Amino acid sequence: MIRLLKQVAVAACSLSITAGCTSLPDTQFLSERYATHAARFGSAWGPLSAKHSAAIVANLKRNAGDTALLDKQIALEQDIGGGPLMVGNEVSLLQDGPATYRAMFAAMTAAKDHINLETYGIDDSEVGQQFADLLIAQQSRGVQVNLIYDSVGALHTTNAYFDRLRAAGVHVLEFNPVNPLTRFRPWALGHRDHRKLLIVDGRTAFLGGINISGVYSSGSSFRRRSGASDKADAVLGWRDTDVRISGPVVAEFQKLFMQTWSTQHGKPLDPRNYFPDLSPQGTEIVRAVGSTPNDAFSLIYLMLIAAISNSEKYVYLTNAYFVPDPQLVKALVEAAKRGVDVRLILPGHSDSASAFYAGRSHYEDLLVAGVKIYERRGALLHAKTAIVDGVWSCVGSSNLDWRSALDNDEINAVMLGQAFARQMEAAFAKDMATSDEIEQVSWKQRSLLLRMKEWTARLWGRLL
Repeated sequence: MIRLLKQVAVAACSLSITAGCTSLPDTQFLSERYATHAARFGSAWGPLSAKHSAAIVANLKRNAGDTALLDKQIALEQDIGGGPLMVGNEVSLLQDGPATYRAMFAAMTAAKDHINLETYGIDDSEVGQQFADLLIAQQSRGVQVNLIYDSVGALHTTNAYFDRLRAAGVHVLEFNPVNPLTRFRPWALGHRDHRKLLIVDGRTAFLGGINISGVYSSGSSFRRRSGASDKADAVLGWRDTDVRISGPVVAEFQKLFMQTWSTQHGKPLDPRNYFPDLSPQGTEIVRAVGSTPNDAFSLIYLMLIAAISNSEKYVYLTNAYFVPDPQLVKALVEAAKRGVDVRLILPGHSDSASAFYAGRSHYEDLLVAGVKIYERRGALLHAKTAIVDGVWSCVGSSNLDWRSALDNDEINAVMLGQAFARQMEAAFAKDMATSDEIEQVSWKQRSLLLRMKEWTARLWGRLL
């Protein structure tokens, strides 16, 4: 009965999702706006002095091809506001489920104090059971485990899965429960926790697009033989991206986890060393960016538009659900028209047909402006990454759609500097090599049926 109530509620959600929601901010002011004021950074010991901050920028410039581009993106980040730009971090790029899960399991196995896990999707597949087994084992060793999961994202996960965790002492919090009998406030079913965040001992953080799901058991190169009854998305491996971060910025991600726990009225957490002293672990400058529908605006949305609007060389975006609003389309079109190399890698197949066709409805305008569009083949693309001018990189949970900008809790990491951007560029090039470019001439010749699917899906774009 409870499962039926949940399913009925989710179905009803599509009829009322826009009620009371905020609108996207006007981003016109971001175009060509940046100040060349002195950059200021934070560290494990608090704000850095102007002299120390200047030394960091000078060191970055020694390794940058175009120092003006770096100046611009640092200034934009500070101009928009948000959390501090934290120095002294180590960032590793993780691609696909197997590599990411191995890194997560290794970190959780070595945990000594606590494990904080926040995820949109978690299922009771073999992978989900592996997570549960490890979390329970660590809890039995005295490591406190705290779990936040989204009610809609885990809609098909059995209650027994979470009951087993609770019985072992794991603190489990359901985000915005779909079941009306367990809610602590009026329904806001459109408000979902889309974050994927793992923090171990307050020292290491993982975030990106990867849920805890059996679909990630194989890498994106995996393709099993399909039978007559197989669905297409069951045949393809999932292509996704995460990052592992250690260093002072982990405390900023921890704050975001704690805020969610508090706003969702989780019971008081057991005392642990959630904010240990953090020493520098690397050379990366990282900003933790969280967003919720309760914010005045989506910070990551403004940051992305600002980075695109002020780009000079290139904009490379990889995203799973491309349902852009007019301002994002305008920023991409204007960048391409002023000579910026704008490239999008989007799914060639999706688990959301509506989002897939809604995104395709924008292709013609983008292609005419000179934007290059590629559709990933041989895998189901679920990554959410961005690189601008070789100095601004972003990895996180945010899609290029209205839902991420207005309805969801999202979490992203922004990295400034060339070192990490080179890793991102290499991954982008690899994805582009396994993608099909959409040609403007052939695209204009697509069938009337495809055009109708695109037109229909676009009508529902705000709800996708």
